[in-house]
Amino acid sequence: MAHALRLARRGLGNVWPNPAVGCVLIRDGRVVGRGWTQPGGRPHAERMALDQAGELARGATAYVTLEPCAHHGKTPPCALGLVQSGVARVVSAFTDPDPRVAGRGHAILREAGIEVREGVMEAEARELQAGFLSRITRGRPFVTLKLASSFDGRIATASGESQWITGPAARAHVHAMRAIHDAIMVGGGTARADLPSLNVRGFNLPSQPVRVVVSSQPLPELPAEGPDFGPLWQVSSEPLVMLKELAERGLTRVFCEGGGVLAAALLQARLVDQVIGYTAGLVLGADGRASVGTLNLSHLTDAPRFDLVETRRIGPDLFHRWRLTSPNPAMA
Repeated sequence: MAHALRLARRGLGNVWPNPAVGCVLIRDGRVVGRGWTQPGGRPHAERMALDQAGELARGATAYVTLEPCAHHGKTPPCALGLVQSGVARVVSAFTDPDPRVAGRGHAILREAGIEVREGVMEAEARELQAGFLSRITRGRPFVTLKLASSFDGRIATASGESQWITGPAARAHVHAMRAIHDAIMVGGGTARADLPSLNVRGFNLPSQPVRVVVSSQPLPELPAEGPDFGPLWQVSSEPLVMLKELAERGLTRVFCEGGGVLAAALLQARLVDQVIGYTAGLVLGADGRASVGTLNLSHLTDAPRFDLVETRRIGPDLFHRWRLTSPNPAMA
């Protein structure tokens, strides 16, 4: 299952609205087929692994990071494909909450006499599927807020100079993070002031993330969609409505890069699921521009709180990742 989860990660950022799934087929102690959800969501991981294994799939054990699908879409159900291939056993991480599946995939397998085991490495699989789960259970994408700031939480000098607070290694890491998200989002003020590229550089991707600008005002002239730039979407500035619109259009994972007003609005509405920070070893002072806008907090108990997940050094800078302290129970 650990190998299947590593394969599944390859799909992050380029398979929406589908989940990024991995599948490994084992027969007689060796791998006979491997697969992961392909760009655009097809083919599915199970189909890819079964096609690779061919007749060797008969009698094999399939390790899948999510319950095999049970509905007819652009392709037949993966659960049916596993039955027809003659696999003897299926091990899955957890049940797919999508109403079109919701246990039906496992039921199809059991009705065909296939042994099914559920719940293997479930916590790790749910972490990987946080975006898909958020879209299905909460009707909005999983939101990651990125903050790159000085030691005292500033993103620019008073004059607006910000290039570069963090070093090249941290900036390269940001592009790696962009690559595993479906969309890169900024506020309209940031788009007009900085004319950001909102693309991924330094990685060979099958497609670029969607560029999302949150604004009700006319946008500046940003690059047109093409090989180096994803589609450009403009959405309303009401946080929850905006995120629900993005989910309806298929997005599961959104990477928000500010500015401070948008960051504050999302934090106030408790719509930030994860914060990743890049902290540089310099101080810009109170006249520098803050990374987050006004939150109008009267008490510490009103402040959004996050739990530290990981921290490490990247070049001369510090990387830290935080998850919302009390997530929606449906995500647990």
